[in-house]
Amino acid sequence: MARSQVLDPVKWSYTHEMTGENEAVLIFRADIDTHWHLYSQDIPMAPPATTFHFEGDTALYELLGAVSETETIEEFDPNFDMVMKFFAEEAEFRQVVRLLTDEPVVISGYLNYMCCDDTRCLPPTDVEFAFAFNGAGLQAAEQPVSKDGEYRSTTEVIRDKSVLEEMKIKELEYSGILELFIFAFLAGLAAILTPCVFPMIPMTVSFFMHDGDKKSKGKFQAIVFGISIILIYTIIGTLIALTLGVNFANWLSTHWLPNVLFFLIFVVFAASFFGMFEITLPSWMINKSDKRAEKGGITGPFFMAFTLVLVSFSCTGPLVGTVLVKSATGAWLEPIIGMLGFSLAFALPFAFFAFFPSLLNKMPRSGGWLNSVKVVLGFLELALGLKFLSIADQTYHWGLLDRDVYLAIWIVIFTLMGLYLLGKIKFAHDSDVKFISVPRLTFVLITFSFVVYLIPGMFGAPLKFLSGYLPPAQTHDFDINAIVRENVRLVTGDDKSGICEASLYHEFLHLPHGLEGYFDYEQGLRCAKKLNKPIFIDFTGHGCVNCREMEANVWSDPKVLKRLQDDYLIIALYVDDKTVLPETDWVRSSVDGKLKKTIGSIYADLQIHNFNINAQPYYVLMGHEGDILVKPRAYNLNVDAFVQFLDEGVEAFREKYGE
Repeated sequence: MARSQVLDPVKWSYTHEMTGENEAVLIFRADIDTHWHLYSQDIPMAPPATTFHFEGDTALYELLGAVSETETIEEFDPNFDMVMKFFAEEAEFRQVVRLLTDEPVVISGYLNYMCCDDTRCLPPTDVEFAFAFNGAGLQAAEQPVSKDGEYRSTTEVIRDKSVLEEMKIKELEYSGILELFIFAFLAGLAAILTPCVFPMIPMTVSFFMHDGDKKSKGKFQAIVFGISIILIYTIIGTLIALTLGVNFANWLSTHWLPNVLFFLIFVVFAASFFGMFEITLPSWMINKSDKRAEKGGITGPFFMAFTLVLVSFSCTGPLVGTVLVKSATGAWLEPIIGMLGFSLAFALPFAFFAFFPSLLNKMPRSGGWLNSVKVVLGFLELALGLKFLSIADQTYHWGLLDRDVYLAIWIVIFTLMGLYLLGKIKFAHDSDVKFISVPRLTFVLITFSFVVYLIPGMFGAPLKFLSGYLPPAQTHDFDINAIVRENVRLVTGDDKSGICEASLYHEFLHLPHGLEGYFDYEQGLRCAKKLNKPIFIDFTGHGCVNCREMEANVWSDPKVLKRLQDDYLIIALYVDDKTVLPETDWVRSSVDGKLKKTIGSIYADLQIHNFNINAQPYYVLMGHEGDILVKPRAYNLNVDAFVQFLDEGVEAFREKYGE
């Protein structure tokens, strides 16, 4: 495998400056690759917080205050599902020290940091440093050796590398821009069906039918009209991006104040959709725009489009706001793409019927069904608005919207929506539902089917389809699967579930879905030999979001779960665990020559040394003689492919080791 697969997106350099006769500033500089970010010291978790550890003879120097850092970016981090402070492109840390002697002094130690991009995180990494003063030599900062003279070196896992020589890792592609455009386009289509937009189609298109004998002029004005709608909406998004800037967008999407405000706005708009009141723009603004629209040429179609935008605001406002909030990622391109997608879908029917006005006769007439569309949008606004409150709740740990509470509210909302579609609930502006049409019945079936899908989530079902909208699974108070597993073990007295002995570190390291295995490579290897089972090595981490997605969406599948439980001996190696091991278990890295003292650093080094890769998740199927059975796999949510991966490993193992 190519060495480039070992990612190293942060480069560190060190220098110092004397600020007085006996005082100095130690300077740590980090150059960060594009799309990657380094975490601040001021976050609630370590890792991924950057931390500094000073060693050497502390009787020779004194630390004055804490390590300071340059200004950070603060925004919602999807890798940890919370607001985090981090650096992009570069960072600088400073520590003021006072020298307590005129003799040679070496201030040494190590820093620990973690870095992520938008889709993955690398395990925490230790970087050693040393600063020499008063003519000291840096050889004084070298790590000590064990009492026997040497530490053990990185474990050699692979003895047969023939499979790895053919392996290539395919990088994941980020499709956020396309997803945003599709979301915005669908929002634009939904806006057309609102009662303050749909009736505007024949009213607006009649403007282009005044000159019946000049069809070419009408078609030209129709094109200008459609383009004007797109320009008006897109310019709104552009101005927001350019005038409010990146920091405002970050604050907008992460801080509790705007998120709670957005939630309240969605509730207000939902009340408006339910008929409690109407939200309209001032009449003088609409009248002035309408007068300008009476002019011909290009000016007339443009102001006709502007009038349409203003008049339809009461229905498009919530949808436009949703698109703008969804696009508030801190870049100038996203709002433009979002508004372009929305306006393109919104302008299509107006421009189309303006171009072919005779087709208006075939359109369904407006009436009570449009108000039903508006009320349904109100239910959706209410449900989706909870996401903003959930972000604030998770970020600031209020504990208001745990996963089960969130699901309970959604179940109630969509049940009421289904009853409304059946005509069992009626709002102020609704007509009587004398019969249920086939399209309406279809929406009823979809709505109640969705409610039925949500209900098992109250008892711990993963609800994979909604994983991006729901609070994290660990906030769930009542997981019946975990309760049943625990009761079965208590009744049967089976605490090992087929493993040879109690696993090291089982007090604080765990496998999902009740699986049993090991968290120490050597211990797992011994058991695999005893049981004559193939080994499933899982390079994972506490902060690995993609690992959790694989466990929730792939490992949870019954076909995968059965194979992992029955056919393999699982060894989960946490590459970011900070538990410091006894000195006898420390490892001298064969990769960088540094001393690895923690569980995480040892197994991160083992992964790099044996597989030349340092990203997680990473799955290896291996025989207990160090032979790779099949090509290892990384993050991929294809369940069938993962089942095939496991089956091929078992087959290869049986060919070599027998049943």
